[in-house]
Amino acid sequence: MITVLFAVGGCTDSDPSGSRSRDSAGAGSSPKAAAGSLIWEFEHIPDFHGELVDIAVLADDDVWAVGDESDSETALLLHYDGRQWKRHSLPEALDTNVYPPMLEEVDEETLWLRPQTDNRYTAAKSWAQWDGAHWSAVRNPPPGRIRDFEAKSPDDIWTLDDERIARHWDGTHWTTTRLPHETLDLAMVATQDVWAVGRRSTGPGTRMSGERYPQPASMHWDGTAWKSVETPQAHFDPLPSEPVAGLGSVFVLDDGEVFAYGANNYNHGESLTEDHEPRIEDIALRRDGSKWVEQKPPSGECAVRVPMGQDEEGLFLSGNRYLTDDDRCVKIKHPRLPRSTGVRKAARQLLWLEEIRRSPDTGEWFGAGHVATRQSGDQVFVPVVVRLKRGS
Repeated sequence: MITVLFAVGGCTDSDPSGSRSRDSAGAGSSPKAAAGSLIWEFEHIPDFHGELVDIAVLADDDVWAVGDESDSETALLLHYDGRQWKRHSLPEALDTNVYPPMLEEVDEETLWLRPQTDNRYTAAKSWAQWDGAHWSAVRNPPPGRIRDFEAKSPDDIWTLDDERIARHWDGTHWTTTRLPHETLDLAMVATQDVWAVGRRSTGPGTRMSGERYPQPASMHWDGTAWKSVETPQAHFDPLPSEPVAGLGSVFVLDDGEVFAYGANNYNHGESLTEDHEPRIEDIALRRDGSKWVEQKPPSGECAVRVPMGQDEEGLFLSGNRYLTDDDRCVKIKHPRLPRSTGVRKAARQLLWLEEIRRSPDTGEWFGAGHVATRQSGDQVFVPVVVRLKRGS
């Protein structure tokens, strides 16, 4: 059984599109792939500084990524057609703002591009849809400020609007329901089996020694209504200032098993000396029949990571770690950036991936994010698309 904890916390040439290709960027720079090892190789390094925030893989020759450029704060859309990566303008059908849009795979043939919004901006009205050949407007996008989007098919979609509203699309209309507690994440097992997690501010354990103490919360949709589910409480002893516990992520394995992750935290430095501040407590829960059970942390550095994806042999975790089904923690390595990026050989380089996705064609994994580099006191973000290489 898989168990995971979540913590709260050489020169290259340019291709014709003005960016560094995988063949040149990776040449001579990848770590040697030993048997059983995993390496994120550079698939594409765009010719600008910034970061990529999302990726979608409809096929090996239909890969999309979005991000922004540091200097101009311009949202960027990149596409791979099986031959090369090209930069595209955002679709005219899309409402835009200062944030890069997000990619949502509705099914293996349909991709939605949605604007990001927050409380400073009105809810976006126009989304764009890619059908494999061109972009068009989504006919009836969900209303509200979307915080999470989960789809099983074009006729079975859930969204989270702000923190207390969920909406479901059945192919003809959106149905709006209200969640019992503040919600941070959704996950679908099936149409009538949906989970939400967050925190609650009322009920048992939410007042300790006069302190307001939000507690972890979970909710379940059974096809008719959202119902609050009993969730283990979290407590500090002694009690620090402004404690808060909650769940920030819910993940469903391919077999339908449900996991939830979060933390028990507080306002650091307010009332206790640094030497006596308690450690942040990680929360990891597994749904076992009719109840949540606490999980034993996995081995090594996998103990403080949240799942990002699953394949036949284990789980991909945040922080470039992989947890095998037999509970081995594997670090996923990555090469150093080519000198053409302007990053010097001695610079510190850390790979941060925002999203990973699997190709339905070959099962290959792609990721999008950035490499954070530091040289001469300056920090530079280099956007990257990576592809997983397995040692054999």
